[in-house]
Amino acid sequence: MGLLVDGVWQQEAPRTKDGQFIRPATHFRNWVTADGGAGPTGEAGFKAEPGRYHLYVALSCPWAHRTIIFRKLKGLENLVSMSVVSPDMLQDGWTFNTDEGSTGDTLNGTSKLSEIYVLAEPKYTGRVTVPVLWDKQKKTIVNNESSEIIRMLNTAFDAHTNVHTDYYPQNLRTEIEKLNDLIYPNINNGVYRAGFATSQTAYEEAFRNLFDTLDEIEQILSNQRYLAGGAVTEADWRLFCTLIRFDAVYYSHFKCNWRHIYEYPNLSNYVRDLYQVPGIAETVSLEQIKRHYYFSQRQVNPTGIVPVGPQLDFSAPHDRARFG
Repeated sequence: MGLLVDGVWQQEAPRTKDGQFIRPATHFRNWVTADGGAGPTGEAGFKAEPGRYHLYVALSCPWAHRTIIFRKLKGLENLVSMSVVSPDMLQDGWTFNTDEGSTGDTLNGTSKLSEIYVLAEPKYTGRVTVPVLWDKQKKTIVNNESSEIIRMLNTAFDAHTNVHTDYYPQNLRTEIEKLNDLIYPNINNGVYRAGFATSQTAYEEAFRNLFDTLDEIEQILSNQRYLAGGAVTEADWRLFCTLIRFDAVYYSHFKCNWRHIYEYPNLSNYVRDLYQVPGIAETVSLEQIKRHYYFSQRQVNPTGIVPVGPQLDFSAPHDRARFG
């Protein structure tokens, strides 16, 4: 993977310390709010307005997938436009090569995502990641932290959409944060910590934490339909984006091979339950997911060969309705 240094693209090895994968912090942290006031971080001036904002995403990336899901769930497709990068991330990083499955940059007409970062900050130094929330009016990046973007999409545009479901309700926030604090380091990022580890010790530590936490989530789901109880929340969608990729990619490519998700009775039914929520299936592209990981991550899979399987049917019946 590469990065920009003073606005110039260069190659970079994965950042590790003692063999452990370290995920760098994101850089742009402004918030879109209903009235344009400042959010928890950053500056004011980003009011939720129809047509003002644009998402740059990858169908292959679990972090970007969160934002695609929230855009779909909240009925924002006509309010927030979107461009999809190619699943191939090689020497130029994320690109808008339409021959490789990208929509192209339908807004700014760039050929590489790094150019979007330079448009926002000509001397930008750091990694070039998806998702990116772009302000067409100010011609800059609002935010590139997925966990924050989904919260903006969850409520900021409620005055402009007929969908008012709240996936981060006040009465469940403490429980949701507790779940996120468990799931993010051990599962969402845990698969990367295992897959990008460069020492046996670091790999085995991440591996054990991952499967211990999957066991814990399996137990939670034995008693209730969703992670926080009877209603689907942000925590479920954050976990879903990892689980939907697990058997196709993380099990083999990242050596997370203690169990498949389909071997967990509750987790496997839970994934199918979420996948079958109206609109969600169309946000999932296993073709682009497998292409990105196996073809692009040559430090893990030097041949770049993309496996044909496995056969996965997320549309099969599930048993989660038994919880009501």
